[in-house]
Amino acid sequence: MDFDNTIVSYDALFHKAGIEQALIPPDVAANKLAVRDYLRANGQEDAWTELQGYVYGARMDEAIAYDGVIAFCLEAYAGGHELFIISHKTRHPFLGPQHDLHAAARDWIGRHLTFNGGALVPTQRVFFELTKVEKIARIVDCQCDVYIDDLPEILSSPDFPKRTARLLFDPERRHGDATANGMRVFSSWQSLDGHLYQ
Repeated sequence: MDFDNTIVSYDALFHKAGIEQALIPPDVAANKLAVRDYLRANGQEDAWTELQGYVYGARMDEAIAYDGVIAFCLEAYAGGHELFIISHKTRHPFLGPQHDLHAAARDWIGRHLTFNGGALVPTQRVFFELTKVEKIARIVDCQCDVYIDDLPEILSSPDFPKRTARLLFDPERRHGDATANGMRVFSSWQSLDGHLYQ
């Protein structure tokens, strides 16, 4: 599984932080892409970049898991599967305070991706790579049977392993039907669960 925007939803948090910093008006839609598009349309690309570092760093603990993620993980384990988190993100923000974004993400997993006090994905199966190339190489190395991501460019990369089923998580339904590219497209974790374990 990917991490950002796949396991974790940042929509409400980006909206909240943007309002707090007077970067956006309250009537901007409460989702990450709307905040990004508003700032870019108003010539504030640097503000958007710095806001990302702030949310993924100092405010990471306020982010929420997508509905259905915990149930999906429990069902996977009940079916005898192993779970990996394989994602890519920079270690530090490009602008603003230099939070350790990998540490913030790992802390979030330890606090939020749990059941009955136990980690749903053990630390040794959590990987944050610095580049997309390294991310795909890790998917190959872990010999994943299935990989879930919100980025079509990862799943459609020529280096993506042929043995791995490609599932595109698209809650905003921005990418249409990607089955022509060998992907299955899902808009919720509940529907992912239904596909894998029916």
